Parts: sequence; C-alpha cells; structure tokens
Amino acid sequence: MAVRESGFQKALRLEYFTIIYNFLEAGAAIIAGKISGSISLIGFGLDSIVENTSGFILIWRLKKHGSISKEEEERIEQRASRFVGISFFLLGAYIAFESIQKIWFREVPEKSLAGIIIASLSLIIMPLLARAKLKLGLELNLKSLVADSKETLVCAWMSLALLLGLLTHTLFGFWLADPIVGLIIVGFLFKEGYELFFEEDED
Repeated sequence: MAVRESGFQKALRLEYFTIIYNFLEAGAAIIAGKISGSISLIGFGLDSIVENTSGFILIWRLKKHGSISKEEEERIEQRASRFVGISFFLLGAYIAFESIQKIWFREVPEKSLAGIIIASLSLIIMPLLARAKLKLGLELNLKSLVADSKETLVCAWMSLALLLGLLTHTLFGFWLADPIVGLIIVGFLFKEGYELFFEEDED
C-alpha cells in the first residue's frame, strides 16, 4: 500500500512538472509563431496548453485517490480519459482550419530559429516524460495516466514533425512545409482523440 501511495505521489510530481514546462513551452512557441507567422508553431504551443488541460484533469483524478469508493474511481478514470480525448478533437479542428487557410491564401511564414530550438528541446524532454508516465500508469493500473502518456508522446512526435517542417522551410525555402506539418499534427490528434474517447465503448 505504501509503495502504491508513493507511486501516486510520483505521478502527481510528473504532472506538476509537465504543467510548468508546458506553460513555458506554450508561451515561447506561440510568441515565436506569431512573429514568424507559423501555424505549426502556434499549433504546437496550443497543444502544450491542451496538454496542460490533460495535466490538470490528471491532478484532479489523482487527488481523488483514497477518498472515494473503487466504483467512483473507475467512473472518474473513464471521465478523465474522455476529457483528454475531447481536448485532442478541439485542438485538431483549430489547427486543420488554420493550416487550410494558410494554403488557400498562400500565407508564407518567416523562418524561425527560435522555433527550431523549441522543437529540439521538446523532442528531448517529451519522450522521457511519456515513458515515465506510461511505466507508472501501468504499475498503478491508471488508464487516465496511460492516456496522458500517449498525449505526451504525441507531443514528442509533433516536435519531430515541427522540427522537420521548420528545417525544410529554413534550408530549402519550402513554405508549404509549415501548413503540411500542421495537417500531419491534426492526423495525430484525431487518431489519439478517437482512441481515447471511444476506448471504453470498445472494451
């Protein structure tokens, strides 16, 4: 029991770290995206905010542990996972709209060294966070934490896509890389959102 309680405290610390890091990352990415006109950078920053929504949901869920019945914990688990799934759909819809608008109106973004740095840092940090959350989620049998680890892993994949898009635009001047990466990010978000939201129905 003591080991399990320690695991819940560790999960809380992971979520607190994620929230602090994501707020810093979101601010930096959105500012850099606004300056350069990059929808993929802005979308990346907004994803960090959405991931914080997931983090707050997880903190709410973890703090309920031990104070409610097992049946109520299971209901909260299901609700938390679906909230995370909804957050994917909302963000994906926004990025899809902005990306298509960029292509339609040929809005060419500026090159962004700051964006390359932000994406590189995220590509290092996010896989480590995702792995730690997944391991702990499986140990504690917390579907909501496992779901949150997926969102963190998606952020890592988005970092890679963003980095490749920014480098392509910077090195070769291919401006369409920005909205294309945005649409690739949408694919990640809708896929994960669908799996999280309908997971319980399929079990």
